[in-house]
Amino acid sequence: MVKDKYILTGQNVSIGYKKGKSSKKIGASLTFKLQKEKLTCLLGPNGVGKSTFIKTIMGQLPSLEGSINFGHLPVQEIDAKLLAKKISVVLTDRISPGNLSVAQLVSLGRTPFTNWIGKLTLEDKEIVNEAMKATKTYYLKDQLVSELSDGQLQKVMIARALAQDGDLIILDEPTAHLDLVNRYEIMHLLREVTQNKHKSILVITHDLDIAIETADELWIMQCGDPLLCGTPEDLILSGKINKLLPSEELSFDSNTGKIRPKSFPLPPSIKGPQPITQWLNLALQKNSISLSEETSIHVTEAPLTFEISRPNFVFKAQSVQEVLQFLQKNN
Repeated sequence: MVKDKYILTGQNVSIGYKKGKSSKKIGASLTFKLQKEKLTCLLGPNGVGKSTFIKTIMGQLPSLEGSINFGHLPVQEIDAKLLAKKISVVLTDRISPGNLSVAQLVSLGRTPFTNWIGKLTLEDKEIVNEAMKATKTYYLKDQLVSELSDGQLQKVMIARALAQDGDLIILDEPTAHLDLVNRYEIMHLLREVTQNKHKSILVITHDLDIAIETADELWIMQCGDPLLCGTPEDLILSGKINKLLPSEELSFDSNTGKIRPKSFPLPPSIKGPQPITQWLNLALQKNSISLSEETSIHVTEAPLTFEISRPNFVFKAQSVQEVLQFLQKNN
């Protein structure tokens, strides 16, 4: 028997809100297959309907058209209590922890499985401990949630979702408001969870660079377009990643992995090794410095040198900053 590759599927799904006999459609023709035990990132501009899409997947909102299946069952036909055991959610809403410790907050993930008084069994406690160990938060178990940093709190919230022990974890912008290091740590942690705990994870994010580095698949939402799905590498190589960019003046540079203005070619007057010349060119662009016809720059490595040549004149700089200062004074 062939094992099913997908945990969640949708066919020609339209999302939006019903009010009485009327409805407001936000997105349409959304067809997707969420792979089991993989990290999938959902990207798109603000207001495109990502949160509405997630609520529809979770069964909180009915789809206006089409069908969504969790496993082989339509989401709308699955009992809410059963669905709560199958899907864990981490939202961006701020929590009010009161005097809860980390262990107590993570234990709330076992709520769908406990009895009416919420008493944890030995098995529940073991699952909670394993969730904290998997998210590297076990050392914080006795600390008050109110004393945590933003990065620590986000890891604890992921631990709570992991303690719920569902098959699918959905996170709405888990890296929002975090610094660069914590953003990378959170996304790499999620990838570890898919690999070591065999969970399927769907993440809403705006961090394109980190999503490309960590995700197995990207889903791209754009107003009026079908959902675009594929591996980050295939979307980059095909140029379809540019669907994320509403402006015709911007383009994804597949060589550097950065979003750049389309009018960002390397001038022939700048010569030398990549990526030094590209970073120099970026600095010139940001400072609105254009090279005159009689000016050329030659870059060499070891030691790093920028040789600025003009008729009967050569200036050597050892940093981009020195190049900028010279050109700003002598252009």
